[in-house]
Amino acid sequence: MQALAVALTLVAMIVATIFLTVAKVWWFAPLASNWGSLDTLIVITFAVTGLALVGVNLFIAYSVYYHRAQKGRKAVFFVDNPRLEWGLIAATTVGIVVLLGPGLYYYAQLIRPPQNHMVVEVLTQQWLWSYRYPGKDGILGPASIKRFTPANQFGLDPQAPASQDDIPVLGGPLALPVGQPVLLRMRSNDVLHSFYVPEFRVKWDVVPGMVTELWFTPTKTGEFQVICAELCGVGHYSMVGKVVVMEPDAFQKWLSERPTVAQIFSLQVRH
Repeated sequence: MQALAVALTLVAMIVATIFLTVAKVWWFAPLASNWGSLDTLIVITFAVTGLALVGVNLFIAYSVYYHRAQKGRKAVFFVDNPRLEWGLIAATTVGIVVLLGPGLYYYAQLIRPPQNHMVVEVLTQQWLWSYRYPGKDGILGPASIKRFTPANQFGLDPQAPASQDDIPVLGGPLALPVGQPVLLRMRSNDVLHSFYVPEFRVKWDVVPGMVTELWFTPTKTGEFQVICAELCGVGHYSMVGKVVVMEPDAFQKWLSERPTVAQIFSLQVRH
């Protein structure tokens, strides 16, 4: 009876797992970018790992019940089974290829932005999201952690010509025009962080000492939450920001109302 109870418990677990998956009790937030292909990749992963889960647990349930202890039955020992072993190797190989192939294909797309993209710098620090937009020249000026001060958290060189018209937005929000491919160039002032917007299907680490890049195209206007998906200290839970996707004209108006680096540093000098 114990063996039957264990086998039935495993079968019940499998049925419950399949039900919860099909019912989509835990599912993705509504898509708001071009990365719906990542949903497809995750579904493929669910299918492959789900088949493995069902197969392994049904085999265990069968083995527990069929090979249960019985009076007069003796266990049979065999050293190996080459046919079984090669079969398992082949099945595992197919599963890895099915998982890895699409993943590499989508990753190659994720790191190759289109030609007509706009660039926005993302600056992270405990526990704040900040952004910098290029000005009319379309070029972000040089920045270095060595120039960091409380008044110059981006570490900018205000004398550099390319920096003069840059538009820093300390503490956000990250404003973006709908339908425009955006390349985020991300760097950290302190520890490891991770940029994550569930509706955009994008999550990318921001690593101290290097610049990491990520691109996407917002497809819906509205406000979305950006969160840090990497434990970054005691205030990690509060590192929440906002992404505002708006119509292109509204975005240009918003951007034109922000002070440039030249204006900000000129005001600091006056005071």
